[in-house]
This record gives sequence, C-alpha cells and structure tokens, in this order.
Amino acid sequence: MAKELTPEEQEKEVKGTIGGDNPFYLGVRDKLNAQGCGMCLAKWTQVTIHFHTGRNHSCHHPNTHPIPVHEVKRNPSALHNTLYKKRRRREMLTGKRPKECDYCWNVEDNSNEYSDRIYKTSESWSRPFYKEIVDTPWNEDYFPKYVEVAFSNICNFKCSYCGPSFSSQWVIESEKHGAYPTTDGFNGIEWMRDSGQLPIKHNEYNPYVEAFWKWWPDLYHNLHTFRMTGGEPLLSKDVWKVLDYIETTDDPNRMLKLSINTNLGAEDRLIDKLIEKINRIRGENRVEEFVIFTSVDGWGKQAEYGRHGLEFNRFWNNIYKILSKCPTVSIGIMSTYNALSVPSYPTLIKNVYDFKKEFGSTDRDWVSSLFLDASYLRHPLHQTIQVLPTDEFSPLVKKQGELAKDYKEVFHQDLNKQGVSYGYTDVEIGKLTRLYDWMVAPQDEQQLITNRKNFYRFFNAHDERRGTNFVKTFPEFEEFYYKCKELNG
Repeated sequence: MAKELTPEEQEKEVKGTIGGDNPFYLGVRDKLNAQGCGMCLAKWTQVTIHFHTGRNHSCHHPNTHPIPVHEVKRNPSALHNTLYKKRRRREMLTGKRPKECDYCWNVEDNSNEYSDRIYKTSESWSRPFYKEIVDTPWNEDYFPKYVEVAFSNICNFKCSYCGPSFSSQWVIESEKHGAYPTTDGFNGIEWMRDSGQLPIKHNEYNPYVEAFWKWWPDLYHNLHTFRMTGGEPLLSKDVWKVLDYIETTDDPNRMLKLSINTNLGAEDRLIDKLIEKINRIRGENRVEEFVIFTSVDGWGKQAEYGRHGLEFNRFWNNIYKILSKCPTVSIGIMSTYNALSVPSYPTLIKNVYDFKKEFGSTDRDWVSSLFLDASYLRHPLHQTIQVLPTDEFSPLVKKQGELAKDYKEVFHQDLNKQGVSYGYTDVEIGKLTRLYDWMVAPQDEQQLITNRKNFYRFFNAHDERRGTNFVKTFPEFEEFYYKCKELNG
C-alpha cells in the first residue's frame, strides 16, 4: 500500500500526476479495495435530494431513485438512508459492484485512470470517515457530510437546455405547448405525469420537506458542506428558513461550508436580503465559508437568449454588488458551455478577469473572490458544441482556452507589500482547454445529422413560442442554421 502523505504532499501530488501512478490516489484506491472492489464512501457521505420529485442519489453518476413516502414518515433520515441505498451499501461492503455505479467500473476496467469513486472518497468530507463507515452495519442510518438540496423547482428562468424537473416556468410552457418538435420530443411532460414524477408545486404540501425539517437539527451538526439549489433557491421560503436557522442558532456549526446556487435574477430586495444574511453569518463566524454559485454561458444578448429570463446587465451588476459588499464571500460562475456560448465567450473571459483583478486581495486569501468553471453541455444533444461544424467553430473554442492562458494567475506586490493573486488558475484554464478536445472528438455521422435537424427544430419553435429571433441574435450561426433547416427537407 502506498505511504500516507502529509496534507502538503497530498496537495502537491493532486496538482501533479492524475493517472494510475499518483501516490495519494493509489493509497485511497488500495484502502477501498481492501474492503471491497466496489467500495465508495460517497454512498454514505454524499447525497443530493430533490424534494419536489421525492428522489435522491449519492454521486451524480447513478440515476436518482425514489424515496418511499412511508420510509420518511417513519424515519426522516430516509431522505438519504433509503432501503434501496442501504442494499447498495451492503453490496459495496461485501465485495460487490453495484450495477448503478457502472460509470466508475467502465473507467477502471478500460483505462489506467482513477474513477470518481477514488476522487469522491478522497474528498475532505469523505476520507476521514473510512473506518467509521466500514465499522457501521450496512442497515444502520448514516449522517451524510456533503448534502445538496433542491426544495422545489420554482424558478424565474427557463434556460434552453433545462427542463420541467428544475424549472416551474418550463412546466408552464410544456403544459401549454407540449413537447418541442425534436425527434426525441424534448421536454414533453406526459411521461412525468404518467409515472407520477411531475414536480410537487412549491405551494403544495410536500412530505419530503416536512421530513427534512424533522431531520435538520440533527443533520446540521454533522455536516461538512451544505449546498442549496433549485429551481431558483432565492424564491424558496425553505432556503430562507435555513439561513435564518444558521443566523440565530445558539450552537452554530462553525466548520460548515455553506453555498447556494442562484441565477442572481431575483428582485433587488431578495439580493439585498441575501447580502445582509451573508454578512451576518460570516461576520459572526457561524460558517467556515460561504460560496455563491451562479450561472451564465456567454455575454449580453446572446447569454439572455440561452437563459430565458436573464437580464444580463442586472445580473452582472449583482455580481459586482455582492463582491463589493461581501468581502468574505466567493462567487463561482458555473458555465454550461454549449453551442450558443461560442461567439460571445471571449468577452466573458475578459470581464471575469477584470473582476478577478479588482477584487483579488489578501482579505480573500482563503479562497478566490471569483472563479469560472466551464463544463461542457452533454444533453440535449442538439445544443452541445459538437453539433457545430468543427472546421469553422473549433478554432474559436481553442482560442478561448489560449485567451485564458494569457490571463493566467500571477502573484503581485501592492504598495503595502502585501501579496495579491489574481487571474485564471490552472484548473480554470484546464476546464476551458478541454472544451476543444471534446468538441473535435469523433462522432457518429448519422447521430450528428439528427442532432443538426433538431437544432433547427428546437430553435425555430423556441422563436415561435417565446418571441425571440435566433438569426438576429446569433448572426454568426445564420449559414449553419439554414443548413440545418435544409436537412429537415
């Protein structure tokens, strides 16, 4: 077994080799495999709970599974500790590989790379609890350390790649117009209604939210990370109830890493209320850190088209307002990089850098003030960057990675001899440069034709339903758009 590394050595190794000879990850893998070849601590330590659909999963790779109402009525912690999940834990503890975790088995069986079970187990919210977990009987309840929750799907946006499960605005549109005329019937909701998975409305009784508030006082003190998402969480009364609890409790969990995913498109009074909550909670050291995750996929009018409901200038001003008024908060811009991102993304890269430069300071040495996380869209297929002609558009994507390198993080000395670091980190640059590699990867030709047919079908219907104008907003795509139209005959 590989030797244990100091935290400093671990950081150095993690930033270095990622393949099969990395000593830190090799040690984690060997320790897991000593218990069983399918062992992964995330089945215990991590959970994402969708209260509006009554489903959860531990790790983003397996599909969500239903949480039986009768289980949470009897045991509120079944929001995480379902009987279904406990059976998967038993498989892991007894040397089996749960079928739902096949993403990791495919990686491990077909490459020399470490799978996500190694990376997730290596996290600070997992790795310290290895012995505690393996010594716990499979059928006992366990407090998760990393919890992400969506109290409802209430939302003021209906982003082009999103859907009814995560946006109440999408539910309204899909009920009115039905599925989009793509070959896969994009965002039709009949199957959700027929299978009982239509989201519970935010103003209706929800047995899962009821169970959460029974579980919360005990869960809270066992948490490492708590992340609230949606929908748009600032429109959820339960999100504010969580913040009120953390702000007023006599026994705060001061080690908690707290974060919220918000589109920053809520009305001004809610943005101002959030700022007040952050400053009180952080000012009294009630949490270790507070991170705001927000989203934008391009710049200006093109960003507004893809994220319907976005008022871009207001969004950008809200980022500035929060960075200005909350000196201990960090903001992460999570870009779902898609075909519509390509033309305007360089402007976003430049303006994020300008904010990094302005707000980089020693007050924020515990975490970057602003970071850009570009992850490529995989679904729906008709809107990924792979749908675009690579000879014309892949050079633009490649240049964007190079642009970020031009703004690489550097260390400066200010007039007071204090260190100031700003610019793009290697991690941020790596996310941008891999976009090109994925875009030019080989594709099935027939599937590509179908995706391009659907590109036109979707955005043509989008314009008809929402009063938008694709070609006017994206003149760079005019020729491609009409070629996609011709494919439909």
